[in-house]
Amino acid sequence: MTEETETRAAGVAGIRDVVSIRLPAASAYLSVLRTATAGLAARLDFTLDEIEDLRIAVDEACAMLLSEAVPGTDLTAEFELTGREMQVRVEVATVGSSAPKRDDFAWMVLTALADDVDAVTDSPDRMAIVLRKRRGAAHSAAGPA
Repeated sequence: MTEETETRAAGVAGIRDVVSIRLPAASAYLSVLRTATAGLAARLDFTLDEIEDLRIAVDEACAMLLSEAVPGTDLTAEFELTGREMQVRVEVATVGSSAPKRDDFAWMVLTALADDVDAVTDSPDRMAIVLRKRRGAAHSAAGPA
């Protein structure tokens, strides 16, 4: 995104881009989501480090969800791009699973790589993880460079 396009986009209220991807809930397809994540983050002019953080975070979130997914179902990912932020929601069908454990290593990785992370269980047979990453956002836990 150039400075000119960012200025124009900021001047138009309510404009947002949403990209949805549905693929089999199997680890063999995660490379598709990693590639989509990198491409969409680059579109928002994220730095290479921010892009890599997002790729790893999306991969980790999917790995957590795939362990709970019903075999033969789909994993859906929705990428919402708004100005300087990307929100990624990945979701799978489950069988009576609870929310992901927030005290395990995978959750710590997610919270270190994304600005905001949340687990959503709107129904007993669906589980989602929502990540948000802002361009140029500094993590409070990060030390000086």
